[in-house]
Amino acid sequence: MTQMPQLSACPSCEEPLESGDLFCGACGYDLSAVPPPNPGDDSTVLLTAASTEQARPAAAPAPPGTARPVRSDGVPEPPAPDGDYALPLPDPRAAAPAAAAGPAAATRTMCVACRAGGVDEDGYCENCGHAQPRERDHMERELDTVAAVSDRGLRHHRNEDSFAVGATALPDGSPAVVAIVCDGVSSASRPDEASAAASQAAGEVLMRSLPRGTHPQTAMHEAIVAAAGAVTSLAGGPGRDHGAMEHDPHRHENAPACTLVGAVVAGGLLVVGWVGDSRAYWVPDDRSTPAARLTEDDSWAAQMVATGLMTEADAYADERAHAITGWLGADAYELDPHTASFKPDRPGVVVVCTDGLWNYAEAAEEMARVLPNDAADRPLHSARVLVGHALDGGGHDNVTVAVVPFALPQPGAGSA
Repeated sequence: MTQMPQLSACPSCEEPLESGDLFCGACGYDLSAVPPPNPGDDSTVLLTAASTEQARPAAAPAPPGTARPVRSDGVPEPPAPDGDYALPLPDPRAAAPAAAAGPAAATRTMCVACRAGGVDEDGYCENCGHAQPRERDHMERELDTVAAVSDRGLRHHRNEDSFAVGATALPDGSPAVVAIVCDGVSSASRPDEASAAASQAAGEVLMRSLPRGTHPQTAMHEAIVAAAGAVTSLAGGPGRDHGAMEHDPHRHENAPACTLVGAVVAGGLLVVGWVGDSRAYWVPDDRSTPAARLTEDDSWAAQMVATGLMTEADAYADERAHAITGWLGADAYELDPHTASFKPDRPGVVVVCTDGLWNYAEAAEEMARVLPNDAADRPLHSARVLVGHALDGGGHDNVTVAVVPFALPQPGAGSA
C-alpha cells in the first residue's frame, strides 16, 4: 500500500496535525488528497539576503493596454491613493497558482487539495471534488501602524464583513492612520457586496481627503456619506438602469445593507464615525486607567436604554436587542452619520470591530482584559487574539476587528 506523506500542518488551514491523521480536525480537509512532494522539492531552504534577491522573480512587464491591476474576479483595482492603503486580502490558500500549460491554464484556478484539477464555478475541484476555501473566509492586513483581521466564524456559511486600512500623511507631514470596518446585514440581499463596497468607498475618501488638509472629523463624515452612496447603488442589481430606479416602487425591496464604523488617528486627534451597531473602543496602554466605548449603537436596545424604558442589562438580554435602527443602504430610513472627536492625553489602542467580537467582550473593561498588553507594538497579533477570543466563545457571527495604536504627537508636531 502506498505510504501517505506525513504532514505537520493542514495544507488548507495550517492546523497542526498528529501522525496518522486522515482528516484535518479543524476544517475537515481530506489529507489523502495531498500528493507526495516532487523529488526536486526541498523541505527546508535557508534564506539569506543574497539568496532572497536571487530567488525573487523579476517583475513581468504589464501587457499592452493594461491601465491598472485586475483582481481575480476580473474587476480592475481602483487607483491607489497617496500613502499605504489596503483592502482585505484573501487567504492565499484560496487560490493556488495554476500550472503553466498555455494561455488558458495561466488563468485557471487549481485545486488546493490535489493540485491537479481545475476549480469549477461552484468552487469544487473537477478532479477530486474537494470544496475550495472561499477567499473571504479569513482575511488579514497589516501596515506599520494598523492591522485588521476578518473571519467567517463558526456558524455562518460565508463572511459578510469587510474592512479597509490605510496610512498617509497630513499636509504638515505628520502621519494619519485609517481603519474602516463594515458588517453586512444578513437579512438583506448581497450583504457581502454591501460591506465590501462601503469599506472601499469610505477608505478611498479618507485617503484622498486627509492629505489635502480636510479636518479628520469632516473627512469621516464625507467617507460615511460616500459609503452610503456606494451601498445604495447596489440596489439596482446587475444590468438595472439606476435612473429608472427612481420611479420603481420596488427599488428598495430587500436592498443590500451594512453597518460601518471607522477610526482616524491624525495630528493628536482620535476621530470615530459610525452608522449601526459596529463599535470602537479606547484601551489605554496603562491598564490601570479605564477603557471606554467611543460609539453608541443604532439599535433597539440602545433606544430602550436612552429613553429610560429599560436598564442596559435588561435591554441587551432581550431577543430584540440587536435589531438595528440605522444602516447604510437604499432602504435606510435616513442617513444619520455619527462622528466624534477625542484628544487622548495618553497613548493607547483603538479597537474597531463588528458585533461578532463585542458580543463576547461587550463592556469596555472586558475588551481591555482580552486585548494583549503589547497591542500597540503588535497590532496584527492583537487582532488575531481578539478574533480567537470570539471563536473560542462560540463564533456565532462573522468576526472583524482592526487595531489602531495611538501615540501622543511628538513636541513640535503639527495638529489637525
